[in-house]
Amino acid sequence: MSDALNPERRGFLKSASATAATALTSGFFVHASDKAGSKPAIVGSGEFTYECHHNWGELPEHIRWHATHGVATDATGLIYITHRAPFNSGIDTVAVFEPSGKFVRSFGKQWNFGGHGIDIRRDGNEEFLYLAITTTKPPDNSPQRPGLLTKTTLSGEGVWELPFPAESKLYDSPEKYSPTNIAFAPDGGFYAADGYGLNYIHQYDRDARYVRSFGGTGEEPGKFKTPHGIWLDDRPGRDPMLVIADRANARLQYLTLEGKPVSIVGNVSFPAHFDIRGTSLLIPDLHARVSIFDKDNQVSVHLGYDPQWTEQVLADNFKMREQPERWENGRFIHPHDACFDAHGNIYVVEWVVTGRVTFLKKVA
Repeated sequence: MSDALNPERRGFLKSASATAATALTSGFFVHASDKAGSKPAIVGSGEFTYECHHNWGELPEHIRWHATHGVATDATGLIYITHRAPFNSGIDTVAVFEPSGKFVRSFGKQWNFGGHGIDIRRDGNEEFLYLAITTTKPPDNSPQRPGLLTKTTLSGEGVWELPFPAESKLYDSPEKYSPTNIAFAPDGGFYAADGYGLNYIHQYDRDARYVRSFGGTGEEPGKFKTPHGIWLDDRPGRDPMLVIADRANARLQYLTLEGKPVSIVGNVSFPAHFDIRGTSLLIPDLHARVSIFDKDNQVSVHLGYDPQWTEQVLADNFKMREQPERWENGRFIHPHDACFDAHGNIYVVEWVVTGRVTFLKKVA
């Protein structure tokens, strides 16, 4: 199922007008380094100031980016990126790079058209990838394949694969399950967000055994419309809780580790996922910006944000995502995921037809 046909679009314009009309409280900064635009723009302010390097990464001949969806880094600094290669294209779903941008390896042809959420966790002495593979509906209208979760080594060797959670008794057919992202529990378990399916969160223990489900479709606390991103917010000074990017409801929701609703956070437009560094919460937002919140979930900065630019990006049924010639230095189109590296730099991947990876180099 392509992003053009799934809940990626549902409610996409719901808060666009309000977003474009609202002034940015923390200020907007894009300083082109020269008139020709040959040098990177500077985005952000204060401690959150970055050089903006678009189209990062040296792709090998056997890979051409399609819509880039997920990004994560391992303990050695390697960067892992997922994208939605066409069904049966033979293009690997996951590509791995050195911090310099040099290509290292790729894998995952079997996940064509389903490459989405990706995160990394250390189990014992080894790190592993956890991938959320969305429902993969081929464009030729042949039978739809259910989504799945999978754990692999950092080289792509499979450890386990989880189909739809039949134990939940919430699905009358496997095809209605379409997970988008995974969060890690403190006890070694994990959670899966069925962001493109029935809007539930499914909890598993450390042995990948089903525990419980919560959520479902709605606007009241504890209900979701496209719970696209999910993360364990265990920043210093906070009780560990789940934070959900309740995207089509244009909000973040905090829940206990058992799934009980606690609070709702605004100042987001169409939030996609998260990362944490220190006391900062990183939020890629499909409405053309990347946000950083402080420990109290107040806006530190909206990177690349300008209301008029957002209006252009969302106009004409998001036509700009298909028009790279219109993309401007220091601006985002549709940030779909983002992550910090160990030095405070940020990698951003965008839901655009050609795919795009941006490296935000932290300015000392």
